Amino acid sequence: MSVRNSRLRTAVTTTAAVAGSAGLLAGALYVVHAESGAGGKQASLAGDAQAGRQAPAGQTAPGEAVTGQAAATAARLAHRLGDRTTGAYIDSAGRPVVTVTNEADAATVRAAGAVPKMTRRSPAELRRVTATLRSSFADIPGTGWAVDPATSKVTVWTDSSVTGARMAAVQRTARQMGTAVRMVRFPGRLHTLALGGDAIFGQGARCSLGFNVRRGRQDFFLTAGHCGNAVRNWTADAQGARPLGTTVQSSFPGNDFALVQVQRGAAGAGAVNLYNGQARDITQAAEAVVGQRVARSGSTTGVHTGRVLATNATVNFAEGTVTGMIQTNVCAEPGDSGGPLFAGTTALGLTSGGSGDCRTGGVTFFQPVTEALRAFDAQVT
Repeated sequence: MSVRNSRLRTAVTTTAAVAGSAGLLAGALYVVHAESGAGGKQASLAGDAQAGRQAPAGQTAPGEAVTGQAAATAARLAHRLGDRTTGAYIDSAGRPVVTVTNEADAATVRAAGAVPKMTRRSPAELRRVTATLRSSFADIPGTGWAVDPATSKVTVWTDSSVTGARMAAVQRTARQMGTAVRMVRFPGRLHTLALGGDAIFGQGARCSLGFNVRRGRQDFFLTAGHCGNAVRNWTADAQGARPLGTTVQSSFPGNDFALVQVQRGAAGAGAVNLYNGQARDITQAAEAVVGQRVARSGSTTGVHTGRVLATNATVNFAEGTVTGMIQTNVCAEPGDSGGPLFAGTTALGLTSGGSGDCRTGGVTFFQPVTEALRAFDAQVT
């Protein structure tokens, strides 16, 4: 997001000794100093079938509205079923699929316009698996896990920092779980992406503004919690001449979100910078769904798209364990942290960190924005 006339729309960046990022699988912090700047490379916001095309300001790309409706249906049904489902996802045909354990729930899912799928393992069994993983190697940075509703398995990740005795311990626990666990190796180390969309600065740091929000009659914005832990007073420039706001609440580890009260006259609209001279209006917030097509905005790499790979992911970062994260195959780089994850006009998450880059691809984790909004009793503007 660009800052014009002291107005912020929604993304930003962070560059300082910020302490870690929620949901990330370990590795050293990816710190960038404020004076290094951010490139803001332009990228196309497009669907998989519409690569290279960009939706006009305030509009969604082809297919996004349909996918958004399917995701909303899937999320609503999964919430309704609660412990009787292992989750929901969007299949390759764009249909909402909800896992079920009995015919009565299957009928309910069909009646709501979604596809029921009998889970191969019970929700209780998968909860036992994740509990075992948590007790066995929650203290090993570079590891994490999430339930895959499409396969009824738990995917366990390790990055390249997990070797020797630690890797042996992870593999030993995974073998005990048998076919209920699938192991995945991430190349390189996962790290925080300390930077973001439109740049916000403070105390030698540069972070990303995620979404402008409102609580009562007061204006705020959301950013990453590891940024809020490090910076109290934010400005729109590295020199500190254009004050933006003050961090009033911050949560990391455990979560990765922070609330910044905006200085009078500095509040921005609820939109996301598309890095083509236009912005996407954000009108609501929702839960992400596996398989959903999403986009991320950040000052280092602009706008990039991909799909949700997992939700409610647990990641053991060097600074502590973070739960409830969104895992995606959307690329990101240092400077994109704190920026917005969205689908159409719907806010989904705040960029936390990941591995890889936007040349070779990678994995990125996001803090669900709905959790931050509930914690702060706020609404997107």
